Amino acid sequence: MQANQHDLRVMVRGAYDLQKLRIQMGNRIVGNFKAKLGQAPGESEDDALDAEGKKILNDLRAHYRKITDGVKTYPRQKSFKGDEVISSYTELCLIGQYVDLESDETRHFTRLGNVLDDYAVYREYLSEVRGIGPAMAGVIISEIDISKAQYSSSLWKYAGLDVAENGQGRSRKAEHLVKVSYVNRDGEEAERNSITFNPFLKTKLIGVLAPSFIKLSNPIYAQIYRGYKHRLESNPAHQEKSKGHRDNMAKRYMIKMFLIDLYKAWRTIEGLPVTPPYHEGKLGIFHRDAA
Repeated sequence: MQANQHDLRVMVRGAYDLQKLRIQMGNRIVGNFKAKLGQAPGESEDDALDAEGKKILNDLRAHYRKITDGVKTYPRQKSFKGDEVISSYTELCLIGQYVDLESDETRHFTRLGNVLDDYAVYREYLSEVRGIGPAMAGVIISEIDISKAQYSSSLWKYAGLDVAENGQGRSRKAEHLVKVSYVNRDGEEAERNSITFNPFLKTKLIGVLAPSFIKLSNPIYAQIYRGYKHRLESNPAHQEKSKGHRDNMAKRYMIKMFLIDLYKAWRTIEGLPVTPPYHEGKLGIFHRDAA
């Protein structure tokens, strides 16, 4: 990994750390507000808020700004009177922390977008793909060393989208781990079980990029997703699978097709040799035609 790529990874992961902290804080605030109303808190702190939770946060944010806008100094506890929504000084401080985190997160991702202009793959390819914004582009560029990906299947394996030896999708299950060598604290070589993929990259590709392609109707990948999902639904061999299972299979397939295109575009931009995947090089089948 290049030095500037390492710095970018620190920056990207720092931005997502801020995002995670902001989500956790938002859930705590919403849970506290629900408890005040006699309702169950709901989601875990790490989950994204549902529509009701987002509405509560928006209302609290609006009241916070109403209280603090035009005030030169932050309200003091003794002089704080509150309103019908934010009734205590502690609540005001909690919501203030959330608003500050939200601003820091936005500022961090904005700076990230400025940095990405230094990368040719962003300027010439990723920025033109509908559904990929600066945040996702930052993940892709900082987590993948394209010079090490000899084949497009190398990206599948690194992203945890390959098939394990038992025929199942790659995961953290014990049977999917491999033995790797390392040097222990005593300076001796030892072995331990390890995963074979980048879990952060896999989470962002499947959990963020895939829904983004679908929601924004990417002209290539949303079509691939819908076509593959329809084939799964029409295939008797997959009828016993749940709708959610088939949906996840279609998302994985869509992302694997995107990684083929990423591999070819990125290595071409960097002047590296490109090896077509088997179905293209040997069978003459291209996923864009098959979609």
